Amino acid sequence: MPIWKRNLIVCWFGMFVTGVGMSQIAPIMPLYIKQLGVDDPASIAQLSGIAFGITFIISAIFSPIWGQAADKFGRKPMLLRASLGMAIVVGCMGFVHHVYGLIGLRMLQGTITGYSTACTTLIATQTDKEHAGYALGTLSTANIAGSLIGPTIGGFVAEHFGLRNSFFITGALLMIAFITTVLFVNESFIREHKKTLRMKEVWRAVPEKSLTVTLFVTFFVLTVALYSVEPIITVYITQLSSNTSHVTLLAGLAFSASGLANILAAPRLGKLSDRIGANKVILVALIVAGVLFIPQAFVQNPWQLMGLRFLFGLAAAGLIPSVNILIKRITPDSLTGRVFGLNMSAGYLGIFVGSVLGGQVAAWFSIRDVFFITSALLLINAVWVYYKVNKRYGRDEHGSVEIKRG
Repeated sequence: MPIWKRNLIVCWFGMFVTGVGMSQIAPIMPLYIKQLGVDDPASIAQLSGIAFGITFIISAIFSPIWGQAADKFGRKPMLLRASLGMAIVVGCMGFVHHVYGLIGLRMLQGTITGYSTACTTLIATQTDKEHAGYALGTLSTANIAGSLIGPTIGGFVAEHFGLRNSFFITGALLMIAFITTVLFVNESFIREHKKTLRMKEVWRAVPEKSLTVTLFVTFFVLTVALYSVEPIITVYITQLSSNTSHVTLLAGLAFSASGLANILAAPRLGKLSDRIGANKVILVALIVAGVLFIPQAFVQNPWQLMGLRFLFGLAAAGLIPSVNILIKRITPDSLTGRVFGLNMSAGYLGIFVGSVLGGQVAAWFSIRDVFFITSALLLINAVWVYYKVNKRYGRDEHGSVEIKRG
């Protein structure tokens, strides 16, 4: 088996488990906090929001830092640090006896993140051009699918094995990711003994700043769209379903449907990006994803919502690999880790903002307005991509991004 393919398999598993580890706590958070001694419903809701969101805020801050470390010391050491650290921290969450201990561990989890950034950088720099689109497309499914399917896994494990055991099982999976990384990931990394650049100096060295910012914003908007329904999905399913005995299961399936579609479609759309141009795939995917949000506001039953969420996942699958492909093509290898780290920060912020936005829009307006506003964000982003990317940038005969002159 080629080294790039073996690295891809190990990184995919590790990123998927990391995504599960970050998000599996969402459906069990209120129950666990109540088990830890908090009885007031308002306090449970407040502390659940803090405990869930704090990890992604801290991750957004530390992701570029670990990206810089990956450029300086190599990507495999960062994979080992993050997977081992998360295995220990997530496992320890099963032993806490106070809610503030849980919040502290969630903060620490955000601090030691960086597995996804290191994986993306490793695959981007160690895979040949011929297979880069496929590899990045396949890899892009891992973290987002883990994050979207994680709540369903967390709920299932908690229901059948207990709340605390869900943390132990996830920690064990992360330990397996650490061991497989030790044994099977290979990296050809030559450390350059140069002065470490500060973030301002890194940004000045980025050759295509306008395009890079557009790609960051696109990744941010995508994650906002993926997670805007997270706080309202259970209530929406309750309104749509005549049978309330399986609302939690139906909500988990509806939320995870886009993750399943992402797994199926992203590798193929990554190959398509290599063939016709990542900029074209991004534009079409944004338009289709934006349009698909509108009928989600008018569904009559949970199965229609699941079908539309699945179709949305197919469209969204074209965005992450295409964004990563363009970032790789326009970024010097010496800066790849830091730029991918900034992109992951945009994604983590998108998860947090999407969750907050969905809840606030539903509270101030209505649940259906969540879908309309998310659709508008995607379509506005599509217009921006058209003018900032597609009209200014093209591809030369070798598949590289080039500025259109004249």
